[in-house]
Amino acid sequence: MKIALVIPAAGSGARAGFPQNKILQKLGGVTVLRRTVSAFARNENIADILVCVRPEDEEAVRRELKSFCNVRLCRGGETRTASVRNALETLAALPAPPDYVLIHDAARPYVSQKIIDDCVQTVRSHGSAVCALPCTDTLVRAKFGRIAGSIDRADAYALQTPQGFGFADLCAAYRKIQPNENFTDDSSVYAKYVAPPCLFPGDRRNVKLTFREDFAMDETRTGIGADTHAFGAGDHIVLGGVRIAHCRGLLAHSDGDVLVHAVMDALLSAAGLADIGHYFPDTDPQYEGANSLALLARVRELLAGEGFAVGNLSAAIVAEQPKIAPHVNKMKANLAEALQIPAQNVGITAGTNEGLGYLGRGEGITAIASVQIRTIS
Repeated sequence: MKIALVIPAAGSGARAGFPQNKILQKLGGVTVLRRTVSAFARNENIADILVCVRPEDEEAVRRELKSFCNVRLCRGGETRTASVRNALETLAALPAPPDYVLIHDAARPYVSQKIIDDCVQTVRSHGSAVCALPCTDTLVRAKFGRIAGSIDRADAYALQTPQGFGFADLCAAYRKIQPNENFTDDSSVYAKYVAPPCLFPGDRRNVKLTFREDFAMDETRTGIGADTHAFGAGDHIVLGGVRIAHCRGLLAHSDGDVLVHAVMDALLSAAGLADIGHYFPDTDPQYEGANSLALLARVRELLAGEGFAVGNLSAAIVAEQPKIAPHVNKMKANLAEALQIPAQNVGITAGTNEGLGYLGRGEGITAIASVQIRTIS
């Protein structure tokens, strides 16, 4: 089943008070729009992404999204309703229109993979899927600045995006909209012209950035990585970029730097990205014998592209042989240089497995790493 995504991004964001469209404002070094698109682009369920833009933003948006191969631009309308209608007609004109379509606000950059997956699962099961949160505050109606009545919050929900629908149904519904009608979201269109849509649980972190204060960002994340390599033929091993003489080497496609590999996976995990096997597969000849510190620097660049920098890392190496302690300071310096952080932000411990298991028998080395990353200011 083919699923397309529509991102209405043709507003001005005037309430945020920025000199440019708020979706081009940066959060941690990355624009709001790129963060939003990136979340869906790495979800395997989404085949096509259509971004609705206004003419004055088109060049800037193309620059921001040029690295995404499945993203196309569509001319936005004067209203959100008009923008989504233009996008639906663009998709309808394709030789193979999608089976389902998701619509997501460009200004909701914190959407999680779970929310996207839940939306896909719900729309496939029920034909519609609307992200929603139950209201917990007291709700009232107001008139002339005074309370005019109360609303029972037991049945009240705050709607978010993404919202998903059968493509044919939503397209037909949008074609029925009258010239004097305008809707603030797609569930309202679906509810009026098709059927009451199905809700699925939202996430309080999936906020829409509306006002300037919403853009204040100070996010930290943690990640854990582990790696093991078995001993094989050789006369040295590499740990933390340090060549250590030994009677055996480590079996690996690259240089076998088990410490650096654990750190790489911890960083990628913290940023919500795929593991090192995805970015540096051992089936690719270009990584044969590769310097793992150089690959670590590339991981740092991947994180920077997502708006994150490394805060600190702590790693533990478990091996019976060789002696690790004499080389720890050099390892710390190498890791710090590759990650562009102070050496004092790197901690490395080394120990044995007290003769137990494969490590105790001297069959290999294991490294475990824990990292903290933060948004780029």
